[in-house]
Amino acid sequence: MQNETILNMLADLGVEGNISSNSLTQLAAIDSKFLRDLKLNVAAVLGSTNMTRKEALLLALATAVNEKNAVLIAAFENLARKEGASDNEIGETHSCTAMMNTNNVFYRFRHYMHEVEYYNNQPAGLRMSSMMNPVMGKEFYELMSLLVSALNGCERCVTSHENSVKQHGASEPRIYDAIRIGAVIKSLCVVI
Repeated sequence: MQNETILNMLADLGVEGNISSNSLTQLAAIDSKFLRDLKLNVAAVLGSTNMTRKEALLLALATAVNEKNAVLIAAFENLARKEGASDNEIGETHSCTAMMNTNNVFYRFRHYMHEVEYYNNQPAGLRMSSMMNPVMGKEFYELMSLLVSALNGCERCVTSHENSVKQHGASEPRIYDAIRIGAVIKSLCVVI
């Protein structure tokens, strides 16, 4: 089933070559050019010049967590640890992703219901103390929050976190690369 491109891509990620999915089977059967593009895209985004390799891998991990891809969660946790990520940083990546899912549902609902005064005048009533003093630092935490919000399509959260991450010193090229990581790794999650 698996062709050389798949095996090389999986090896680069530290994933055993016996991983199989319907998408991989279909793409390998037709020797899809998409697989070569995906392999090159994954390598390119994880090699961002606007962040460290550890940061790129933690953003990739947040994407895999958001997409509930167990194979890639394990792979990106292992790769991030090899780049010096601590257990606290790995755990914070999981908690940031989960919390952003809470916020994205809640604030997307409020955005959709913008004309209903009651919803917009009520306090959120959601505890978010982990955002206050993150282990990874406020700038990177906001960058990760922005990425997860973009993956989940919450306009209000995207604009809020994009503004916040800039206030904490992130450049637009760094933000752009973070979103590129999420886009490419989400695509990888679809086929694995």
